[in-house]
Amino acid sequence: MKSGSGKFTPMIRQYLEIKAQYPDHILLFRMGDFYEMFFEDAERASKILDIALTSRNKGKAESIPLCGVPHHALTTYLVKLIRANQKVAICDQVEDPRQAKGIVKRAVTRIVTPGVVIEADELDEKANNYLMAIWLDDDGCGYCLSDLSTGEFRIGLTDNLDGLSDELVRAEPAEVIIPQSLDGDARLQSFWAALPGRFVTQLADDSFDLDKTTAQLAEQFGEQSVDADSYAAALRAAGALLDYLQITQKRDLHHLKRITVDRADTFLILDDAAKRNLELTGNLRDGGRRGTLLGVLDQTCTAMGARLLRRWICYPLTQREAIDRRLDAVAECLRRVNDREALIEAMTAIHDLERLAGRIGLASCNARDLVALRNSLSRLPALKQAMSTFENDLFVDLSAELDLLEDVHQLLTDSIDDEPPVTLREGGLIKSGYHAEVDELRRIARSGREVLAEMEQRERQRTGINKLKIRYNNVFGYYIEVTKSNLSMVPDDYHRKQTLVNAERFITPELKELEEKILTAQDKVTDLEYDLFVDIRQQVAQQVNRIQTSARVVAWVDVLTSFARLAEQRNYNRPEIADDATLKIHDGRHPVVEVVFTEERFVPNDCHVDNQENRLLLITGPNMAGKSTYIRQVALIAIMAQMGCFVPAASAHIGIVDRIFTRVGASDNLARGQSTFMVEMTETADILKNASPRSLIVLDEVGRGTSTFDGLSIAWAVAEYIHNEKRIGARTLFATHYHELTDLVRTKPGVVNYNIAVKEYNDQILFLRKIVPGATSRSYGIQVARLAGLPDEVIDRAKQVLANLEKAEFDEVGHVRYAEGEEKQGQTKPGQLSLFAAGPSPIEEEIKAMDVSSLTPLEALNALSRLQEKLK
Repeated sequence: MKSGSGKFTPMIRQYLEIKAQYPDHILLFRMGDFYEMFFEDAERASKILDIALTSRNKGKAESIPLCGVPHHALTTYLVKLIRANQKVAICDQVEDPRQAKGIVKRAVTRIVTPGVVIEADELDEKANNYLMAIWLDDDGCGYCLSDLSTGEFRIGLTDNLDGLSDELVRAEPAEVIIPQSLDGDARLQSFWAALPGRFVTQLADDSFDLDKTTAQLAEQFGEQSVDADSYAAALRAAGALLDYLQITQKRDLHHLKRITVDRADTFLILDDAAKRNLELTGNLRDGGRRGTLLGVLDQTCTAMGARLLRRWICYPLTQREAIDRRLDAVAECLRRVNDREALIEAMTAIHDLERLAGRIGLASCNARDLVALRNSLSRLPALKQAMSTFENDLFVDLSAELDLLEDVHQLLTDSIDDEPPVTLREGGLIKSGYHAEVDELRRIARSGREVLAEMEQRERQRTGINKLKIRYNNVFGYYIEVTKSNLSMVPDDYHRKQTLVNAERFITPELKELEEKILTAQDKVTDLEYDLFVDIRQQVAQQVNRIQTSARVVAWVDVLTSFARLAEQRNYNRPEIADDATLKIHDGRHPVVEVVFTEERFVPNDCHVDNQENRLLLITGPNMAGKSTYIRQVALIAIMAQMGCFVPAASAHIGIVDRIFTRVGASDNLARGQSTFMVEMTETADILKNASPRSLIVLDEVGRGTSTFDGLSIAWAVAEYIHNEKRIGARTLFATHYHELTDLVRTKPGVVNYNIAVKEYNDQILFLRKIVPGATSRSYGIQVARLAGLPDEVIDRAKQVLANLEKAEFDEVGHVRYAEGEEKQGQTKPGQLSLFAAGPSPIEEEIKAMDVSSLTPLEALNALSRLQEKLK
């Protein structure tokens, strides 16, 4: 930035003083109807926003780069800056320019970063926008997650950074706050790897001081039932996050009303690999929703419900009573079709109450937001009436919790116009009949002449002066003119203003008051409407906690009814939830594949896996036959069941799973500098380190990223380690091409072989998609290659090489003859024996002629040395 600020105008000096407080932010500086940016900010923002870069004092030595955006279009441009990972400071005029003496006072009224966005255009209505803060202690890690747009504020602890990474993956925060002392800390390397392209904000370590943060939290939330000793690390993170929100928002955070504590033992843990490989919320192709569990399950009709569904997918339950409570509610919804449809109909017209409450609490809503709130509240009585017909305990509790907010609805019905403008400074906000002065000012502004005519007629009647007239000029304003012949009839409250030849002009207090109203009515009514709106908004803000409570109820009912609809439409059935370690599924189906890929009928399959006789299922079969689909569907059915959702199976017994681990797919991670094999081994190591006997492990082709013998050895050792009860003993589905692994069944009780049934005919194969007991001895790789469209010449050559391998045909140095057979039969390459030649080699003849039993050790060594020299 240019120095020598003394050369600048007072306005630019004011800008420079404010900019110095926010050096790493783009400062949006309000000037009239525009937000202006200057110097380096202007140069950077003009490129991001694709707007013209111009300058003040163009052509002069002190030329200043500048660009600007209209204030009414701020949101559009703000979104672009945030998406470009910029911090933005919004500087507004904080006094009325009409009353300002000298330069209008300005101040930063809000700071916007990716984690504190509340603009609807920037937010995905079906996903939370989390801000996360972390604190590391020797005993563990504390975190806080908050969505400013909804008012969600929760804390939790993890034993280590791996657990913190799992939370990071599930929440996908837009921004992470860390103490400055952690900048560059080697311990965070793996943590950051879980969130590539992260936006990190550093705060001074004293922002995490326990005494300070405890006091801040108590002031914001009141006395909370959070044990400061047990949750010290989490409370440090929470206080720092709250401090950051207060710094950036610069206003009361009315909608942050309660702290929720995440207790790790109540949720099924899903790490980065499991969430990615099972495609829970983002597909492997482009990260979108299509082809994901979330995409096929989401039949919610409200934004709150969609966000809650996403959370339930990422945080399945591990407590049987809580799961069954949800399942009971879904079962009743499924059974009572008409009542369920009444619930859905009532919810369909409900707007995003959580984010409306957030904007109201932050005093950033407009009148249309209040209309949306009013219209949404009008649907709550019908929703409560429909809920009252349900007998399920969960629905009874939800119905009791649903606040109809009749007082808020009545206030908004009486006060806010049905079709208000977007902006708050152009009037039209307040409904006629709500405030007498607004009505009067509007009447005056619209019909000033009529009001004057009424007064003129009234004064004629009062004074008896039939020719009395009310007139106006630029010198005196409005006045009453009376001819000299009628001066004797002028009342005492008339004050002489001017004498003419034939008449005199008077004013009255009422006329001067009316003049003031007429001349300033529009400005006054606009200002008055804004003041009334602010008062109404404040009244509603005091009830934000009630709005949030009702929003949570709507979200729960939305998800539960959508689960019932899914069960009805897709033939899902209620799973049996148990505290044992058995997963037994009859006619299970992959919830995504059966919906998205409809080219062929989906073939259902059974699964029985436990900690005893069916501990490790080894699944063999050709590529494309369905091994990966099968093992994934078992994991997805377990997740759906523990969410409280009915499952795509004829029946399912689900022994509660504490964690799901996956090693599926092959991909390089260049961002981490890891090859396919390194990614595979890292994920496998994580499984072996963290799995428990209550976990479900899904492995697909472990060891394939390296040589055959290395890969087989690793796969074998991993299978044995997982199978070992003293090590892990977890329920495991292991899909592999290493047929040698099927021999584990001979020595390891609890290992069971399964394969994908294939029908073979005339060197062609048909995938039957059915899992059957036993191992397969073939991979059908060449047949699959034919299905994929490889040329016949390549297929025929592959068969020749395969035949050589299977016959163990060796050359003179003991290598399998991969290359033989490509030339015409009978031809030989120089220096090589023909694949079809008969008779042993000279070395073989010499070895056969030896009498090994009569050789002394020295003679044997000499003979071996002689043979070695011949080979050379």
